[in-house]
Amino acid sequence: MSKAMARLAPRTSVAPERLKTLLPSLKPTIYHDPGANKTPNNIRTIAWNPLGTYIATGCLDKTLRVWNADKPNVRQTTELKGHAASIEKVAFNPVKELELCSVSSDGVVRFWDVKTKQVLNEVKGLGDTFTLAWAPHGECVVVGNKDDKLFVISPSQSTPIAIHQQSMQTNDITFCWSGQRIFTTTGDGKTRILSFPDFEPAYKFDYKEGPDAEFKLTGHTSSCMAIELHPFNRYLATGGTDSLISLWETGEWNCVRTATKMAGPVRSLSFSWDGLYLVGGSDEGSGLEIFNSETGEHLCTYKTTTASPIVAWAPNRYALAYADGGNLRVIGASTGGK
Repeated sequence: MSKAMARLAPRTSVAPERLKTLLPSLKPTIYHDPGANKTPNNIRTIAWNPLGTYIATGCLDKTLRVWNADKPNVRQTTELKGHAASIEKVAFNPVKELELCSVSSDGVVRFWDVKTKQVLNEVKGLGDTFTLAWAPHGECVVVGNKDDKLFVISPSQSTPIAIHQQSMQTNDITFCWSGQRIFTTTGDGKTRILSFPDFEPAYKFDYKEGPDAEFKLTGHTSSCMAIELHPFNRYLATGGTDSLISLWETGEWNCVRTATKMAGPVRSLSFSWDGLYLVGGSDEGSGLEIFNSETGEHLCTYKTTTASPIVAWAPNRYALAYADGGNLRVIGASTGGK
């Protein structure tokens, strides 16, 4: 464990002026899968494990693969076989090194032990599922389908613990770090803050009645697609089909900054390990947009060959995983350096 823990040792943050010049000059490591479909949108989802040593990718062509971050060769990967439809979302258990949850569009959720390739649990019949969030202590996941049902699922039970029908289009979900709140983004551009596990509005206006009394974050003129919580809970970031990223401070829930440099709809958001930087992925344009989360300033564009809708910072260093031209690519891939 000492080697793994060494990777979690405190690292020095890089100043914005330095990152601005350094990042665009870095060459990506390409994780090439010769058997995978090379259509630009084949990779649907990317996730790092908690130690930043492995990266999982889920694809339209049903390929579910776990890459060793240090070894881009496909022969050094673990392929997890069995899904019969597009893999829409993958995420590692936040408190285990190699337990992965995968969600496919045919309503199947699987939990895997990546080391043994064993399926630890499978839940079926959930409809057209596409969203996934782990509770921060790893005791359950919340999975959403396109009929706006949210399922609470245990890694060890073959049926959902609970099912919550939502009254509006629900696109993305994430937990707060305490596990007592869940944030959901909606088709009307708003973000709901719900208590967990009962899915009731966390805040209400005293002077309003019924559904109107629920306090929501109103930050987008059209559908809100992506959501990400700052690693130290300073901000909640939301991204919409209006190409805007909104940053909300988590005390009074005011929108403190809006980033406007995205080329198209915001499909994914990710904070760097220290929370200083925010990256946005879009299915338009040809670059990753990097922002200073403290000021909202657009720092730089990392050029890509195709649009890169899926992007994720490593949890413990400045390594950035993204989908480009049908391949996984990582900037700053080595686990040894900063």
